[in-house]
Amino acid sequence: MNRLLTSLLFIACAAIMQAQDAAAWKQLERPLNFYLANDLGRNGYYDQKPIAELMGRMAEAIDIEFVVAAGDVHHFEGVRSVDDPLWMTNYELIYSHPDLMLPWYPILGNHEYRGNTQAVIDYSNVSARWQMPARYYTKVMEEDGITVRLVMTDTPPMIDKYRKDTDKYPDAGKQDLNAQLEWVDSVLTVAKEDWVIVVGHHPIYADTDKNDTERTDMQRRLDTILRKHGNVDFYICGHIHNFQHIRMPESDIDYVVNSSGSLSREVKPVDGTVFCSDATGYSLITVNKDEIDLHMIDRDGKVIHTVKRTK
Repeated sequence: MNRLLTSLLFIACAAIMQAQDAAAWKQLERPLNFYLANDLGRNGYYDQKPIAELMGRMAEAIDIEFVVAAGDVHHFEGVRSVDDPLWMTNYELIYSHPDLMLPWYPILGNHEYRGNTQAVIDYSNVSARWQMPARYYTKVMEEDGITVRLVMTDTPPMIDKYRKDTDKYPDAGKQDLNAQLEWVDSVLTVAKEDWVIVVGHHPIYADTDKNDTERTDMQRRLDTILRKHGNVDFYICGHIHNFQHIRMPESDIDYVVNSSGSLSREVKPVDGTVFCSDATGYSLITVNKDEIDLHMIDRDGKVIHTVKRTK
């Protein structure tokens, strides 16, 4: 009998805590809300499965419109085809909550570049929610008169390290780097939306044990264009497996590294760091006409940092 009472009390406490979480999450909701997730695919291991379940529970409380998947949905060697079993074990069977049956807008990460990159794009013909029309593309989201432009970039070809390693990353050096950079420039030239977010897999500024040339290549190639236009609110990325928010002198852009949705790494402040954390998780982005907030969410569903921009 005591064991039964203990079990019932545990269930009751869990229900109360979930209700409290849902009420707190609901307060974050704005007219347009979406998730940012990346560095996911570990067959459900580490924190991937509980974080996926958390994303589903939060979406029960908040009207989530879509998910931005900023690369490395598949570790370690990418996928071989649209029929690769990793599509099931890394994605379909993990992000299976009914409220995650939303449009997912992906980009390629360095791990996808180890496999069949075209298969990642072609999976759009297999899954109704996987919406990736090309290696790089732009989408304008509108809700209640609020407009957000997503500029989805393909960053591995912007980095010489990947372009030169033709054995491990055979497709990276085959991409026309200058054509993509000219495209980014042209898109930002005409971008007049309320909010403009550029998405890439690799950071422009970050604390990382990765080769320094990854960031310097991104700075001289992509960041030069982003700063030129003065209309970019966020550059958001993954790759480093931790949360980082960085502001740089002479730039009005908020540079955000989104943490891994499965396995995180240690992090420390660097020049420009506003906030950093080694927590696993994802980000919730909430938008109205006058304000956009990027909430960093840890695996317990807590907001550990908010990047706020206002008009």
